Amino acid sequence: MGILAWKNLFYDKVRLAVTLVGIVFSLVLMLVQFGLFLNFVETAANVVDRSGADLWLSAPDIPHVNAGTPLLEANRWKALQVPGVERVDRYILAWVPWKLPSGSSEAVMIVGFSPEGGMGRPWNIVSGSIEALKAENAVMVDELYLSKLGVKGIGDTVEISGRRAKIVGLTHGIRSFTTSPYIFTTFKNALNYTPVLQPDETIFFLVKTKPGADIEAVKRALQERLPNLDVYTNREMSRKTQVYWVLETGAGVTTMAGALLGLVVGIVVVAQTIYAATVDHIREFGTLKAIGATNGRIYQVILLQAALSAAMGYAVAISIAKLIADSTSSGNVPILLPPEVAVAAFIVALAMCMGASVISIRKATRIDPALVFRG
Repeated sequence: MGILAWKNLFYDKVRLAVTLVGIVFSLVLMLVQFGLFLNFVETAANVVDRSGADLWLSAPDIPHVNAGTPLLEANRWKALQVPGVERVDRYILAWVPWKLPSGSSEAVMIVGFSPEGGMGRPWNIVSGSIEALKAENAVMVDELYLSKLGVKGIGDTVEISGRRAKIVGLTHGIRSFTTSPYIFTTFKNALNYTPVLQPDETIFFLVKTKPGADIEAVKRALQERLPNLDVYTNREMSRKTQVYWVLETGAGVTTMAGALLGLVVGIVVVAQTIYAATVDHIREFGTLKAIGATNGRIYQVILLQAALSAAMGYAVAISIAKLIADSTSSGNVPILLPPEVAVAAFIVALAMCMGASVISIRKATRIDPALVFRG
């Protein structure tokens, strides 16, 4: 049966090429779109996921972490009195203008953290240090955005919100969903770059609970103590932000729609070519039935034919998708292809090709063996 499936598959090389092109197009489109979706999910809330906080205190009903509004410093002292709370740090996350060499401005997201507490600090630091950020007007940017920001690197002096700033450190790979760069600095410095804030205000409070404390219980206690604020676990704030940017803005829906389109195109192309191949070899299937082959044997031939097509198409598609992903790895919007996605793509390829074989199977198993003996 394997030899027959192989012969049928390669009998018409043009048709085989069409089948493989359909599979490759389908899989590459799905892999690229899903890779973009994964990037959206990862970058949408990366500052939350990497914050190291157990709980977040925010103004009521904010839609996502990038839309916080001012909170009074007095709330911090109230939060510190709640049992189970070990530390409460002020944290700024706000849009501010970065002046470009051309004189125009680029919107950036200033991130002000408390270096003593460790929560909300930058990660993947490749040059400079947290200690260097403690200097007046010191900031840290990601090297992926140097060109966009019109700077060359450490030592450059820039203007943020009309105030002087000096780049003292670089990170690598801290991307923003909105493509507006994150600019890390201390809370003290960030206050100078955030005109909407008064000296006794912040945007968020990051809470670290005591070892062994029940985070949910501390959350409830904070909510009772501070009824005018919203309290989120780190995971809740992350999900809230991801849902907003990936789903409510339509970005994630669009990419997944593209992946679905790829699946539909693949199924249609593969179904048509496998069906055409089955019709061309209908007498051979009739001969098999005439000599006693069961429908199960016919199933095996067609499904093996589909599996071979899937394997060949997948090998080409994953290579192309990997090249595309590698070419975007140093850009602002990379395509992510973790191993589990590659495995899932192979399963999808098999399912797509075998599912597309259903019509062919019905055609082959319903053939009258007497057809073989007709002129």
